[in-house]
Amino acid sequence: MPFTAAEIARQLDGEIAGDGSVALTGFAAANLAKAGELTFAENETYLARAEQSAASAILVPKEFAHGSKTLICVANPRVAFARVLPLFFPEPVFAPGVHLTAVVAASAQIDPTAHIGPGCIVGERVHLGPRVVLQAIAHVGDDARLGEDTRLFPRVTIYPRTLIGRRVRIHAGAVIGSDGFGYVLDQGQQVKVSQVGNVVLHDDVEIGANTTIDRGALGSTVIGRGTKIDNLVQIGHNVVTGEHCIIVSQTGIAGSTKLGDHVTLAGQVGLAGHLKIGNHVTVSAQSGVMTDIPDGEKWLGAPARRDRETKRIFIALERLPELIRRVKELENKVEPAVTPAPR
Repeated sequence: MPFTAAEIARQLDGEIAGDGSVALTGFAAANLAKAGELTFAENETYLARAEQSAASAILVPKEFAHGSKTLICVANPRVAFARVLPLFFPEPVFAPGVHLTAVVAASAQIDPTAHIGPGCIVGERVHLGPRVVLQAIAHVGDDARLGEDTRLFPRVTIYPRTLIGRRVRIHAGAVIGSDGFGYVLDQGQQVKVSQVGNVVLHDDVEIGANTTIDRGALGSTVIGRGTKIDNLVQIGHNVVTGEHCIIVSQTGIAGSTKLGDHVTLAGQVGLAGHLKIGNHVTVSAQSGVMTDIPDGEKWLGAPARRDRETKRIFIALERLPELIRRVKELENKVEPAVTPAPR
């Protein structure tokens, strides 16, 4: 469906510079854009490329109010970019109903607007709220609850008693509520500690493909409202995250660690168990954290330290070969001048 530049500007609380009647049928990167498409530029370099492209209009910051093409000027181009994409690339719509190949327990409570796709299994006493979507081969265990507008992509597994809020998205292959990794050594053998808790995902959480979140040993593993978790992340039992955290791929969080609000864990970060990570903390990629982190700090390295301290260590390590060479030269100068003490 085409939109005029003016219509898009209104939806983005933006302003038009140029012809607002230009019809736009799609969105593309500047090097791929065709006539009739909108593109995006957040700085002068990208704006110059966009001006030379075939695009009919450009989404830009408000300070870029002049150009050869129609401009849609907004306060924050990245936020506007995220808001405009669904206009041109809307989510697929799933019709209400239950596929003939799905297996749904008689005790399950399914809202009439929910969609249950081919090969899905819905356990006893499950509750699916309005407009919930289970794509093909999703499995929802007994006593689980899914809030309105939540979507499970293909092959998602939800273990029993998992509680999922509204507008949650869980991507293909994710496993929510599997056993926590708990064992005790008894007479030389590892004895399993039963994991009898559950997982709670609050509203607006997104879980990436093939991510696993273990249920609590006792109590709950909790993912806070608005938290976004990338693909291939492992979250251990009884972990609690705050709200609006970002957890990037291949990160692992050991059991009972607690994250504050707005924590960012970059790729391949490892957190030891029973830690407390404060609000607004950032941990850089491939860092290994073994101690608590206070609010607002940035940590880096393995073992992780405050980023400024770690950067000083990195600089010192780069100078180490030169320092070794200089020490060796000094030793060579000093040694001939040393007279052996008389016996």
